[in-house]
Amino acid sequence: MSMPAALAEVVSDFKAVNGQDKLQLLLEFANELPPLPADLEEAAMEPVPECQSPLFLHVDAQDRDHVRLYFSAPAEAPTTRGFAAILAAGLDEHPADTILAVPDDFYSELGLATLISPLRLRGISAMLARIKRRLR
Repeated sequence: MSMPAALAEVVSDFKAVNGQDKLQLLLEFANELPPLPADLEEAAMEPVPECQSPLFLHVDAQDRDHVRLYFSAPAEAPTTRGFAAILAAGLDEHPADTILAVPDDFYSELGLATLISPLRLRGISAMLARIKRRLR
């Protein structure tokens, strides 16, 4: 599986825990979602309607060797925030070609399928698909 080291580390962290501890780890990621920079407003970001909760993203690919990813999700949506934080931690500041090489189903390696509904899991897939679409 082709993943940057930062994303592979996140996947490894999830593989190292079992059951409800995976949900706790997802919540920890949700709490670590970086805030938006002062010059970026949610209204200027792309919505991701496939997510169960409101989620907005912005892909800054002006420097294709150093892509910046920004996410906005309400605190009341910890699963969505957790998914966004995983992508931020694993892909932010990486080259466009590296991000484009990430398998579309990498999230299956997190082991959350038995704990989170397929509808919710579709959210992380949609986020990655939109990021890749912007980079193409």
